[in-house]
Amino acid sequence: MRVVIQRVSSASVTINGLVTGSIAKGFVILLGIAIEDTKEDVEWLCNKIALLRVFADEQGMMNKDITEAGGSILLVSQFTLHAQYKKGNRPSFIKAARPEQAIPLYEFFIKCLAEKTAQPIATGTFGADMQVALVNDGPVTIVMDTQNKE
Repeated sequence: MRVVIQRVSSASVTINGLVTGSIAKGFVILLGIAIEDTKEDVEWLCNKIALLRVFADEQGMMNKDITEAGGSILLVSQFTLHAQYKKGNRPSFIKAARPEQAIPLYEFFIKCLAEKTAQPIATGTFGADMQVALVNDGPVTIVMDTQNKE
């Protein structure tokens, strides 16, 4: 399971001209689910994200987590995070989980992250063609992968 976390001052996701999710300050999280991913991977990532200290404290140091900073979260499914690009120029997505496996993990991720942060999670729609707009704050961008938990 891979995530790209961007600290933002604002963000939204639009599908067919309609905004389906938007936030002010917080995180945009792009989530890629792989074939080998499990609920344990979801729980590990949600714990890491909920406690990730990348928001400024009163001294301007990155010491606050998302909850302490009063931030929100916009979660977007992103199977292309598992692109294989070694051969040729057309990426392969064979390591990305199929919808029948990925959707339950995606929904569990939303539930788990909402519990860890004590707030609702704004989302796009799994599998939809989405336009994501954001203002990266910092910029701060962090990539996490459950295959590299050390």
